[in-house]
Amino acid sequence: MTEDVIMEEQEFQKAKRKKVAKPLLWISMISIVMLFAGLTSAVIVRKGDGNWLNFDLPIAFTWSTVVIALSSVSMFLAIKFGKKNNFSVVKIMTTTTLLLGILFIQLQFVGYDQLVKSKVYFTGAEHNASGAFLYIISALHIAHLVGGIIALLVVVFNAFKERYDSKNLLGLQLCSTYWHFMGAMWIYLFFFFNLII
Repeated sequence: MTEDVIMEEQEFQKAKRKKVAKPLLWISMISIVMLFAGLTSAVIVRKGDGNWLNFDLPIAFTWSTVVIALSSVSMFLAIKFGKKNNFSVVKIMTTTTLLLGILFIQLQFVGYDQLVKSKVYFTGAEHNASGAFLYIISALHIAHLVGGIIALLVVVFNAFKERYDSKNLLGLQLCSTYWHFMGAMWIYLFFFFNLII
């Protein structure tokens, strides 16, 4: 095989990956939307049945919302500077996004601790459906965000290997799309619970 044929084959494989990867990501995100739409609908129905405990969301959840919003900004900047072949800023921004994602999860657990101190329990004699729904839905969000953290670890590794440039951003773009989606999902859940609970 000549060098031109090899290059052509590599370009074909890259285009094929791009064509398949984005629709698969969108299908998975639509599935996640359906899951959380079903759960938040269940919250509304259950609240209508009565015996519903109203309480304030922990302040840690507010801080985690700020953190996830900031992580979307850093991810946006990673893409922006990736298009400009600025490897050093891509490294900084992807690492920042990763660290903010980890901080978000840590703040969620601080929030759980604050809920327990406020006598809002997941289970037990004193538990209430409103608290249980909050624990379940936020924990499911964390589980899906962990998938984003794993993807970010790969992205940070590739960023430090300087694999992202204006001609090769697919991995970074896919991770960015998912990360923004999970951030938007949390912001929706945060405002939903502030209104419902």
